Amino acid sequence: MSLLHRVRWGAALLLVAVLLWAALAPLRYPTRERTLVFPPGGAGATPVPAEVRLTLGVRDVLLLHNRDTAPHVFGQVLVLPGRVFRLPFEQAGDYVYACDATLGQVVTVRVANQPDPGWARLGWRLRAFVEAVRTLPIEAPGD
Repeated sequence: MSLLHRVRWGAALLLVAVLLWAALAPLRYPTRERTLVFPPGGAGATPVPAEVRLTLGVRDVLLLHNRDTAPHVFGQVLVLPGRVFRLPFEQAGDYVYACDATLGQVVTVRVANQPDPGWARLGWRLRAFVEAVRTLPIEAPGD
């Protein structure tokens, strides 16, 4: 058996082990909060996303953080400048909130049940990874 053949088999086994772990390992995060930031400058600067996804038992608290100098409305909550507000969710479903810092003036919070072990959990981890990469802040190198 050639070295190249062994490396391919080793890489394939490593990939299978990672996929098995991702499908079966419990979901854990250091915090159950998902932060939604109202940036300085309101909707004219960087708008708040029109959709936020949460998962019960993993990330099921929406943390509203107002970094703007003006108060913002999220549903029936007035978030004053420099303040935070925690909005917990206990049931799966889609929740629509009026939001003055969003271009469409509404934010949909989609709360999903915790995925079962197997394909559902693997898909959840892959979607969470893609979303994390997609929302990475892009910064220019310093001078």
